[in-house]
Amino acid sequence: MKTETNTQIEMPAVTFWSDLAQLTKMRLAISVVFSSFAGYLLAVPALDWKVLMLLLLGGYALVGASNAFNQIIESPLDAMMQRTQNRPLPTGRLSKTAAFCIASLLSLLGLYFLYLINLKTASLGGLSLLIYVVLYTPLKTKTPLAVFVGAFPGALPFMLGWVAATGQFGIEPGTLFMLQFFWQFPHFWAIGWQLDSDYKKAGFRMLPTGKRDAATAFQIVFYTLWTILISLLPYTHYTGSLKLSLQGAIVTFLAGLGLLYFALRLMQQKSNTAARSLTFASIGYITLVQLIYLFDKFLMQ
Repeated sequence: MKTETNTQIEMPAVTFWSDLAQLTKMRLAISVVFSSFAGYLLAVPALDWKVLMLLLLGGYALVGASNAFNQIIESPLDAMMQRTQNRPLPTGRLSKTAAFCIASLLSLLGLYFLYLINLKTASLGGLSLLIYVVLYTPLKTKTPLAVFVGAFPGALPFMLGWVAATGQFGIEPGTLFMLQFFWQFPHFWAIGWQLDSDYKKAGFRMLPTGKRDAATAFQIVFYTLWTILISLLPYTHYTGSLKLSLQGAIVTFLAGLGLLYFALRLMQQKSNTAARSLTFASIGYITLVQLIYLFDKFLMQ
């Protein structure tokens, strides 16, 4: 009887935490927070653990809130797609009221933690949340330009880390913003290519031409080239204190060539397999470039 009672008590708790992880898209939130972490490290000569913890907690809370509000708004559409039909809201495991309370609490906590760092960091965090929920989410069913709008909040975390460290805007956080901004187009269009049929069930318009065609593939390659060029800007030393050594630039360029290879392969094959490969390559690329920047700063300069 004791074992049975423990199981009955523990299972709802396990389900709740699993649903909370899905509602906030935990893995995505962690990857976004890593961008902020990288931006912070690039800006500071030495760690301030208090600021760093506030940045990580505040960043995670706001990303989680954005994802939760997104799922509240899109829950009827999520029920139409195979990829999302088992989420907590479409299945009824979590009510919209509960999800709204969670999202609101995370929003307040996130803004509060970032405000404790400085007002500019909190303002950027709030702007990111606002654009994602109020503009990007409803635009997904109306125009492919939603990806362009969504690229703004998606690019802010890398910049956010620098601003949290310095309290200043400038060419350095601007460069970090541009890198992650342009990177999002090949990344999300590759995802959109794979899930095009599923997205269309819910009326989402994610590909630039609305089709998995040569024009979409060309734009993926075009934005990939821009991403590579921007990643090399710190080597010019025109980006303030954000600098890249020759060795760092070479490795960054090689990483870019790897990303370009998968983009060109998608343009050639126009297949879901190639799009899937590009998706994984893009995730690896942005993480690798952030690590290259960090290693270059602390080991090569």
